Amino acid sequence: MINCLDYRGDLTNESAVASRLVEAGLSESWAASKAELLNKSVSTLNVKSSRDSSSDLSAFFVPGRIEVLGKHTDYVGGSSLLAAAEQGFVIACVPRDDSIVRVTDACRGETIEFPFDSEIVPTVGEWSNYPMTVARRMARNFPEANRGAEIAFGSDLPPASGMSSSSAMIVAFFLALAEANRIWELPQFKANVTSPVELASYLATNENGQNFGPLEGDRGVGTAGGSEDHTAILCCRPGMLSRYAYCPARHVCDVELPEAYTFVIASSGVVAEKTGAAMEAYNRASRLAGIAAEVWREATGRDDPHLAAAIASCSGDTSEVRRVLGAASLGGRDVKHAELLVRFDHFCRENEEIQPVAVAALQSSDMAAFGRAVEESQKAAEDLLGNQIAETEFLAVEARQLGAAAASAFGAGFGGSIWALVEQTRADDFIAGWQDVYARKFPEHDESSQFFRTGAGPCAIRFL
Repeated sequence: MINCLDYRGDLTNESAVASRLVEAGLSESWAASKAELLNKSVSTLNVKSSRDSSSDLSAFFVPGRIEVLGKHTDYVGGSSLLAAAEQGFVIACVPRDDSIVRVTDACRGETIEFPFDSEIVPTVGEWSNYPMTVARRMARNFPEANRGAEIAFGSDLPPASGMSSSSAMIVAFFLALAEANRIWELPQFKANVTSPVELASYLATNENGQNFGPLEGDRGVGTAGGSEDHTAILCCRPGMLSRYAYCPARHVCDVELPEAYTFVIASSGVVAEKTGAAMEAYNRASRLAGIAAEVWREATGRDDPHLAAAIASCSGDTSEVRRVLGAASLGGRDVKHAELLVRFDHFCRENEEIQPVAVAALQSSDMAAFGRAVEESQKAAEDLLGNQIAETEFLAVEARQLGAAAASAFGAGFGGSIWALVEQTRADDFIAGWQDVYARKFPEHDESSQFFRTGAGPCAIRFL
């Protein structure tokens, strides 16, 4: 179910590991970074790093993701265009003989310890929330899983940058604990999770707290997102942009990233944290979409679970859905018709209009048309979704002025990152110019912002 890399050598041999990661689809520089992180993680565990048939050591690479298009569309039943980033987490794990889970950040030297138990109460706002939430959900869904583990990890993915570091952590810690407990062999798991896409959907419910079929949910980490991030992390292919639709998740198509181009990422330095005080702002778009679907069901007597299904029930006639949302009773809810209509209009614009045009442009190698479609997506996020800030708006405009074929904010919003699609031969000069103009406009973010390139990398990898 997990993409496997056949490497049975010493996991602390950085040159050998990096060489295999290049073959798997990473560029040389980012493969070297992963090999270094893997060395640190395995060394932290203080176990034999050369594996044989008796070794219990497991290791994974889990990437972040780039949301090319599809702003807040996944949990509404829409689609998105995705790539796996070359930055991400490396995690190593050995099972214990008791039920204690000990997790160490190998880069910062921070260690947490907790029981593998269905009643763990994580601390919201700290990174420990993620492994504890995964362990609690796993213990509840799979009571046979009660074996603790020694886990060490490292990351070169900018945290809270919009590149899905939170979802990557959820996936990474699940893979480690699943391997320690042989989750893949349990009847309850095999009956409900049969593919990487289904695993991504299940892990999204680990994060948002929802049920997954008979696998009962709980509090999650407090965010009300969908499965887009987890799908990219577990399913995207190197060199490709993948379009997936959701609720349920399914593959739509793949489009090659034009060979002459690469992504350049500007992490704005404004934290796009989806926990703590920022959670309500992030969840508002999800809440409005959910209320709109409820109002539609009450007004029509239908059972459409989300806005995409409502549109489909009208044979794609978005005007009929809009008419109902503008006239139906709100039943005392603390929202206005205008708010629901703006949220619906954004979904229609992003999902029904912009994405098909952008994908067709890429398929025909029409970079000018692709750039125009992405500009419309960015404008809709600013005017309708309302999740942009001055920094991300500025970065998108400046990227185009500096010659990027396309540029857009991505992720939850309210901070985070911008991607720009740039000719490979110009990438270094582009980064220097983009970074310089941003530092002059927003000098307060000079130390916290990051600018780097990434291709469309491979999905999560298990080292065999």
